[in-house]
Amino acid sequence: MEIIVHGRNIDLSGEDRLGVEERVTHAARVFEQALDRVDVEVFEEPNPRRGDERSRVELTASAAGRIVRIEAGAATLESALDDAVDRLTRQLRRLKERLIDKSRQPEVAPAPEEEVDPDEIVRVKQFVMKPMTIEEAILQMDMLGHSFFFFHNAGTDRQSVLYRRRDGRLGLIEPS
Repeated sequence: MEIIVHGRNIDLSGEDRLGVEERVTHAARVFEQALDRVDVEVFEEPNPRRGDERSRVELTASAAGRIVRIEAGAATLESALDDAVDRLTRQLRRLKERLIDKSRQPEVAPAPEEEVDPDEIVRVKQFVMKPMTIEEAILQMDMLGHSFFFFHNAGTDRQSVLYRRRDGRLGLIEPS
């Protein structure tokens, strides 16, 4: 198994890298025989408002031909790494159990499957849009825990989309 550790906005010493590799190796023992590679990206968020999740860890593992991706954030690197490793262990255990269960099931003649249309709309959500400022929209988005928020911008009198970028900062989409 190959473990690759990257650091972004953070200096990882040799000791830190070994610690990360050791923890990931320990978590991977659940499904080590099918685990090919684990990419670990450790980074510090530059945004001071994200103090509770300032340290972030992203794990991407290739196991049994499938990709397992884990993201965790915490105030300290150790906490974020612990959370990510725990989640990786659970995901690998779940994947292993599914593969074992699948291999133990008797072969059944394939039933005709319904054709799934990926462009089919399966849910329509409607809501009243009252005009609000960008600050109110940010507050609403954070309170809902969503990564985007569609709202009527009181400043421009147009619909806008507010979204959280991968770097933790905000983006705003407005019609021209």
